[in-house]
Amino acid sequence: MDFFQYLGEKRLKKESPLAYKLRPKRLEEIVGQEHILSPGKPLYNLIKNDKLTSIILYGPPGTGKTTIAHVIANATGKTFKTINATIAGVNDIKRIIEEAKIEFSQTGKKTILFIDEIHRFNKLQQDALLPSVEEGVIILIGATTENPFYEVNKALVSRSLVFELFPLKEEDILKIIERAITDKENGLGELNIQIDDNAKKFIAKLSGGDARVALNILEAVVYSSSAQDDGKIFISQESVVNLSNRKTAIYDATGDMHYDTISAFIKSVRGSDPDAALFYLAKMLDSGEDIKFIARRLIILAAEDVGLADPMALTIAVSAATACEFVGMPEARIILSEATIYLACAPKSNSAYLAIEKALEDAKNVSIKSIPMHLRMSAHGQEKLGHGVGYVYPHDYKNHWVYQQYLPDELIGRKYYYPTEIGKEKLIAEYIKKLKEQLDS
Repeated sequence: MDFFQYLGEKRLKKESPLAYKLRPKRLEEIVGQEHILSPGKPLYNLIKNDKLTSIILYGPPGTGKTTIAHVIANATGKTFKTINATIAGVNDIKRIIEEAKIEFSQTGKKTILFIDEIHRFNKLQQDALLPSVEEGVIILIGATTENPFYEVNKALVSRSLVFELFPLKEEDILKIIERAITDKENGLGELNIQIDDNAKKFIAKLSGGDARVALNILEAVVYSSSAQDDGKIFISQESVVNLSNRKTAIYDATGDMHYDTISAFIKSVRGSDPDAALFYLAKMLDSGEDIKFIARRLIILAAEDVGLADPMALTIAVSAATACEFVGMPEARIILSEATIYLACAPKSNSAYLAIEKALEDAKNVSIKSIPMHLRMSAHGQEKLGHGVGYVYPHDYKNHWVYQQYLPDELIGRKYYYPTEIGKEKLIAEYIKKLKEQLDS
C-alpha cells in the first residue's frame, strides 16, 4: 500500500458512519449472541479451533451477521471475499472460485465467501457455487434476515450449519453505546460527551435490539448538539426525543417475524388466552398483515383446534372471512377481533384433526382389495353384478340406525374418531354410546 492509498483509506475510515468504524474485529469484542459465541458454545469453538464449515447466519438487522463474518476471517486468517446476492452474477462467483483455487494451490489458504442477503440467491448462482462448497474450496458464510428453512435454497441449507441471531438485549445496546462514547480511535472518545442514563436507555429502547440503529441515533444526536462553554457535549433524553421519530414495529409480512407472530397468535387461541391472541392480532394488523391471511388461519384453527367441541366455531370463522373481504379495513379489525375472541373462549377438541390423520395413514399404508359389495353403486344395471345387494337402509330402523359393515374387510374394527367429553362433543359421545347400547341389546 503506497502513502496516498494509506491516506485515502484513513480519510475514508474517518468519514465512515460510527456503526462501521466501531465494528468489532475480534471475537471477544462482539456484544450479545452469547448462545452461540460465548466460550464453549458451538460457533465459538468452531472459530477458535479453526474448524469452521459453511454456515448461514440469520436474524434481524443489526444483530451482528456481517460483523461475525469479518471476525471469523480475522480470527482464522483466511482470505475473505464478499458479495451481495442481489447484485452478484454467475461470472462474479466463478471468478471468486478460480481465485480461491489458485490461492489454495499456492498457499494452502482457503477462502471465505460472505454472501449477504443469501435468500435472494437464484438457481444459476447456486449451481455455480455448490460444487466448490461441497469440495471445501470455498467456506460459505451466508447472512439473511429471512428464515433460511423457508427462504434459502434447500441445497445450500443442507450443506450449512444454521445459526440464529436474536435482537440485542438492552444491556448489550448500553455496552455498545458506552464503547462508542469512550473509544478514541474508532468511536466518539475524542469528543467530551456526557450522556445521562435515561438518554442511553431511550436510545436502547428506540433501537429495537439493532446495534446499527442505536449507533446511528447516537451519532446523529451528538453531531446535532452544540458544545457548552467548557467544551462538553451534553446528551439528555430530551435531545434524543427531539431527534428521533416514532419507533416502527419490527415486523415484515414476508419475513421471520411474520411466521413467529402468526404462530404465537394461533397458539394463544388454542391455549384459550383471548388477551394474548388479541395482542398478536393487533400486532399483525398494525404491521399491515393481509387480513385474508389472518382469516384463513382462523378457519383452519376453528376446524383443527375447536372442532366438534363447538361446531359453530367454523361457521363463525368462515363468516368472519367473508365479512372481512366484504368490508375491508379498518372495520375488518372488529370482525377479526370477534372471531378471535369466540375461538379463544370456545371449548377445544382436536378429535377431527386426529381422526383424519389416522385415516390418511391407513389410506396410504393399508392395501384393500375392494369396497364391500353392499356399499357399491347399484345404478345402471350394476346390481346384476351384486353391487348394492344386501345394503340396509338406516332410516327404516329405530333411531334411524342399524348395524352393518362399512369399512373394508382389511380395516374391520379400526377406529379413527374418539369424541371428547368437552362442549357439544359430549353430546356426540353420548349419541355414539347409545347406538352401541342399541346394538348390544
